[in-house]
Amino acid sequence: MLDIIKRLPMMIVKWIEPNLRQYWNTKQPQSWLLALIIGLSVSVAAIIFRVMIGYVQILWLDDKSENVASAASSQPWYIILFAPVIGGAVVGFCLVFLLPLRRTMGVADVIEARAYGGRSIDIKAAIYSAFATIISLGSGASAGREGPMVHFGAAISTALSNIFKMPKWSNRTLLACGVASAVSASFNAPMAGVLFAHEVILGHYSMRAFVPIVISSVSGTIFSRLYFGSAAAFNIPEYQITSLWEFPAFVLLGLICALVAVLFQFSVISTEYIARNIKIPLWSRPIIGGAMVGMIGVFLPEILGVGYEATDKALTSKLPLLLMFVLIITKTIATSITLASRFGGGVFSPALYLGAMTGGTFGLIAASISPQLASSEGLYALLGMGAVAAAVLGAPISTTMIVFELTGGYGLTIALLLVVSLSNGISNAIHGKSIFQWQLEMRGLFLHDGPHRHMMKTRKVMDFMIPLKDGEEGVLQENQTHLRPTDTLEFALQVFDSGAGRKLPVVDETDGKTLIGWAGKVDALGYCNAALVESIDEAHHH
Repeated sequence: MLDIIKRLPMMIVKWIEPNLRQYWNTKQPQSWLLALIIGLSVSVAAIIFRVMIGYVQILWLDDKSENVASAASSQPWYIILFAPVIGGAVVGFCLVFLLPLRRTMGVADVIEARAYGGRSIDIKAAIYSAFATIISLGSGASAGREGPMVHFGAAISTALSNIFKMPKWSNRTLLACGVASAVSASFNAPMAGVLFAHEVILGHYSMRAFVPIVISSVSGTIFSRLYFGSAAAFNIPEYQITSLWEFPAFVLLGLICALVAVLFQFSVISTEYIARNIKIPLWSRPIIGGAMVGMIGVFLPEILGVGYEATDKALTSKLPLLLMFVLIITKTIATSITLASRFGGGVFSPALYLGAMTGGTFGLIAASISPQLASSEGLYALLGMGAVAAAVLGAPISTTMIVFELTGGYGLTIALLLVVSLSNGISNAIHGKSIFQWQLEMRGLFLHDGPHRHMMKTRKVMDFMIPLKDGEEGVLQENQTHLRPTDTLEFALQVFDSGAGRKLPVVDETDGKTLIGWAGKVDALGYCNAALVESIDEAHHH
């Protein structure tokens, strides 16, 4: 017995030592420290981003708060009309001279960067994109600020990851850290930031990524609260469900929210398609779009900007039925025009806005039908906000958590889960994808098909070919089947399967004749299997 006790410390050391060695060799301590730095940095950037939008508003509203509709209603009509036009002129300049992709960037670009290893976000382009978005939202363009802030947060994280030369798994995790901090700082919702980073950006949940993402999200929230205070993004009363007999109404609300979400996405998609096929100078697009948004804003200032004031009024039962119904239609149109015109901005806030208006409208109608059973329209607005946003963003879990954290309680858990799940499920059945997935597919990136399809389309022959040795020469025979270094793995496997041979020459990209290496079928299959194992390992062990 005494001998066992003496050996126990050594046994514990032998048990712990491999885990600590792996922990250190995979640079997890450095990832945790960088996550803290990223969280604080992104939070500061989010504060500056919001403050700068307010300063742009002062130029035409004499008000830097989020009460855009109230401030606009006291301004002459021509100010409301021309503010988005002037803002559009500045954005047009940015599109032509500053932004390399001729557009601003958002959440879809972050998902694309994660798919390509987490290193492809240019910090300089991200700064220009953030500037264009500040001008856009500050001048009244109808869009959200969270998506652009998510992109800027991801750009900060990838810049730091590149500086410190972190491993591949850490690149993706740190990218998600920037996203988590951006979401938590925007909504004062740290849990939602953590879940959004996992659900939308990484596409999976894992223990190795969880700790740094939490560190980043919490540190971002703390810094944001020091500046803006601890209040949530919306001032929501404490609501209670009046009767369990309301649950059939909640089911119907879920169906209607799914319809609104799908129509909103189709509106954004179709407006973008129409704008893309109209041949006008790029710089003029935001000017024309700004004029159209301004004309709507003259009559309905509630659609201008991020729209948090109108959303807050819907959540606190301060908007009439007809106005909320009209705002569902006009906000959809205004946001579609804004995004198609290449203004900076995202769909996060508009989705929350549309959900609140949809729920509020439904609640007032339900109350008129059965006043004894129906809860406040503010409660329905709250449920609708979560349901529409979840369906548009393809993020039911994190969106539900945002609503939980905004309300400060979990009294509406059953109703919210029911409405969000129905809305998300029906939207998927009709549309089949989130708006981010649609944006990526327009660029030829089909992540919705699974990681293997993405891997087959993005990995190249150059990744597994065997280059010619120094002094080695090869001759390409006439009409011989060959590959190029930039051919995709999918194309190469198709060529091999066609019976062209088990080993094919790889020729120079420029002249199509000079032999630079060889690609074998066995090498291609081995590389394909290794890449698949890597993606599976990341999703389960990450």
